[in-house]
Amino acid sequence: MTVTVLAILETGFKPEKALAKVMNDRLIRAAKELQEVHFKPLSGRGFSDDDLVVYISYNPKYKIRYRIVNDVPADIEYFVAECCGRLGFILWRANTIGVNSDAGHLDFQ
Repeated sequence: MTVTVLAILETGFKPEKALAKVMNDRLIRAAKELQEVHFKPLSGRGFSDDDLVVYISYNPKYKIRYRIVNDVPADIEYFVAECCGRLGFILWRANTIGVNSDAGHLDFQ
């Protein structure tokens, strides 16, 4: 199982440098704990190490958010949601992707 930590650079807010370091250190610890402790039961289910990819980051209110970024069975999604919910993490809502009918191109919103 892979837990990937994203930097907070993609958000619309920029914390002070000292605060950003503390937040990034916290994210790295949270990712390691998720992978090695909370998601450990999934490794015994016959899944390879690359079958679950979870990104965690901060939202503008400094809450940790999570998102499963690959296709997994519903029971795995539920397990991840349960673990992350118990830890106080919130679901990371993905940007919507629409189709621009005028040009026929994808439009990222």
